[in-house]
Amino acid sequence: MRRIGLAVVLAFSLTLTPLDTEAQQTPKVWHLGVLSPGNTSSEAARRQSPLVQALNELGYAENRNFVVDYRFADGRIDRLPDLAAELVQLKVDAIFTGSSPGVRAARKATAIIPIVFIGVSDPVGLGLIASLGRPGGNATGVSTLLTGDLVGKQLQLLKEVVPRLSRVATLGNPANPGSVAGLRETEAIAPTLGIRIIPVTMQTSLELDVAVATILRDPPDALLVHPTAPMFEQRSRILDVALKNRLPTVSGVREFAETGALITYGPDLARDARTAATYLDKIFKGARPTDLPVQQPTQLDLVINLKTAKVLGLTIPQSLLLRADQVIQ
Repeated sequence: MRRIGLAVVLAFSLTLTPLDTEAQQTPKVWHLGVLSPGNTSSEAARRQSPLVQALNELGYAENRNFVVDYRFADGRIDRLPDLAAELVQLKVDAIFTGSSPGVRAARKATAIIPIVFIGVSDPVGLGLIASLGRPGGNATGVSTLLTGDLVGKQLQLLKEVVPRLSRVATLGNPANPGSVAGLRETEAIAPTLGIRIIPVTMQTSLELDVAVATILRDPPDALLVHPTAPMFEQRSRILDVALKNRLPTVSGVREFAETGALITYGPDLARDARTAATYLDKIFKGARPTDLPVQQPTQLDLVINLKTAKVLGLTIPQSLLLRADQVIQ
């Protein structure tokens, strides 16, 4: 009987061994939360594609070893805290976001889950991290360097095309600290270029008509649009109005030039998203956000829309065309 008992135990243990080994070899399925101030259109989803593509190149296959839960605020920044809380309740392994309000909402929702960001102009000044080299806390990513120097360069480029430029309307979101900082920097640098700034604001897409009416009440020489929600999502309508009213428009991301702005100068968000993917990969492999320095773009892109220039009756200097990273015909 003793031999029979030992045989049964041995046989039972052998049947369990393959199951245990299989369980140990089952790969981890990483759960990523994406928190966006934008909308749920297919266009908004495509904005995340560089991130997903970069993760694919790093060995992550969606629905095999990683899944993504998206939360879109539809241009309403006030919804971000609740959406961030939803992602935390889902127990995601990391949160990716593309705006300073998104980082602020995510940090308020969790001090534990890693947060990787892009699209943040001054993460230290906004109190989102301790320093670029040692972020501290649970957030890191890529700063977009939307500083006074960058805004000044955008205005200088515009003035090369419109030498008599003297009044520029700016369109920003007063609920977005990055946009507020951008306006402050614009107002500081503009007088050195002989330009007066006319600030116009909108917090939601519903305020667009009022913002447009304010701009057109006393039309400026040009328009500078801060590339944040809801302006990013409403850029087609904004640029349609600008073209119809012959307002040269400048902004900080190439998507505006691709939609009809005359000039954009700034970081490439798709390139920043690919950098963010490498940070997510490191975090999934055990790195802590506090040990990953916040990176700054190594390249700023100048994009010129010649088609828009022709509609506006403007001639782009050859010297400017030669400096452009992309010219849209």
